[in-house]
Amino acid sequence: MEVNERILAIVKEKGPILPVQASKEINETILMTSARLSELLTAKKIKISNLKVGGSPLYYFPGQENKLQNFTDNLNGMERKAYDLLSQNKILKDLNQEPAIRVALRQIKDFAIPLQVNYENNIEIFWKWYLIDNKEAELLIKDKLSAEKEITPEKTPEKSIERISQEKSIERPKEEIQKEPTKKIKKTIDKDSFLKQSQGFLNTNNINIINTNNIKKGLEIDFIIEIQTSIGNLKYFCKAKNKKKINEADLSSALIHAQSKNLPLLFLTNGTLTKKTNEMLKNEFKNIIIKNI
Repeated sequence: MEVNERILAIVKEKGPILPVQASKEINETILMTSARLSELLTAKKIKISNLKVGGSPLYYFPGQENKLQNFTDNLNGMERKAYDLLSQNKILKDLNQEPAIRVALRQIKDFAIPLQVNYENNIEIFWKWYLIDNKEAELLIKDKLSAEKEITPEKTPEKSIERISQEKSIERPKEEIQKEPTKKIKKTIDKDSFLKQSQGFLNTNNINIINTNNIKKGLEIDFIIEIQTSIGNLKYFCKAKNKKKINEADLSSALIHAQSKNLPLLFLTNGTLTKKTNEMLKNEFKNIIIKNI
């Protein structure tokens, strides 16, 4: 059985699971296993938790969401309080919560799902327990709004609830607001320049570009390249990464891609390697060529 398929079977049988547990099952280094898990995640074959156990997320198979409750001891004090409150009530109105709970609800993304309710041209944010569906949530919200006499059930629109995309930001307490706009501006500036920067480096060094795949615009690019040597032209897989700090997971993931194509790896970055990654270049990553652009 192919290694990724073995990992998928392990996650399906034993998930949620930590990378270290999966690495022991397949007798492979944790770095390589983490890279393989990332590949399965990108392919949307498995899911990843926001919850951390010893600093590491959990990987699980779709349908195993209820098992995440087995790891709630890893929530901090206020997050656990928000978790308990939501699990008991199933629905919480954001504005009715104390500021610390409102912040905590935004942190426990595995268990708290934000919903927006539109009525009388107003929008209210509610938090839904992750294991109930929207239909049940809507009935609970209608009852709550009716009890508070903000609106009557008769005036509640039948389709008043929609799930907010996880990527969208919702109204946050003052403790969380700041700095987000500058990140969006920075990404817009970098999107076109990093591709040109990478291509410029390759062209300057007389490296022929055979194929270009813009994985994440402005952040990550895959090339198939050809390098001229005294014994003939050699084909390489080239990963270009726009990131301030390159860690061991970045290199191991790129190495797996190169190995899947039976090609050596050239890794380009405009950032710097972490201290631990630099040390690992002498052993696990000694066959990787890394260049700063």
